[in-house]
Amino acid sequence: MAKYKLTINGKKVSIDADPDMPLLWAIRDLAGLKGTKYGCGMAQCGACTVHMDGKPIRSCSTPVSIVKKAKITTIEGLSADNTHPVQQAWIEAQVPQCGYCQSGQIMSAAALLAGNGNPTDAEIETAMMGNLCRCGTYPRIRQAIKLAQQSMAAAATNGKSKSSKP
Repeated sequence: MAKYKLTINGKKVSIDADPDMPLLWAIRDLAGLKGTKYGCGMAQCGACTVHMDGKPIRSCSTPVSIVKKAKITTIEGLSADNTHPVQQAWIEAQVPQCGYCQSGQIMSAAALLAGNGNPTDAEIETAMMGNLCRCGTYPRIRQAIKLAQQSMAAAATNGKSKSSKP
């Protein structure tokens, strides 16, 4: 066992863990954040997606020992009250059916939009390719990403116009 000081959702978390422990289990079992899901354990389904320094990673295959000083964001850290534009769009487009994959889907979509404010359909498909939805809600996922993009663009425009006023 080794001691690790992780930054998860902006908070310092001290844990004792085997260096090979997947970050997923550190997040769920040691930090007590249950929103990140276990799907396959092989980084194939995307249910365990979290952000490490803003980039989406599969926490089921990322050893806790490589996290070091990186900032980890889980679904709980995206927004405490579901007000993140992607979360709002997910609700508006009624994306979830069973809901199991949704935290990973949302984290991947949020990372996409943080890096590309106006993705094409092909870019959305590429970014979301590693996230599987057994319910097949892919058309609604794409719709929600577009809704979130529109909301984020409108907020940016409103923010610029407000800040440019004397």
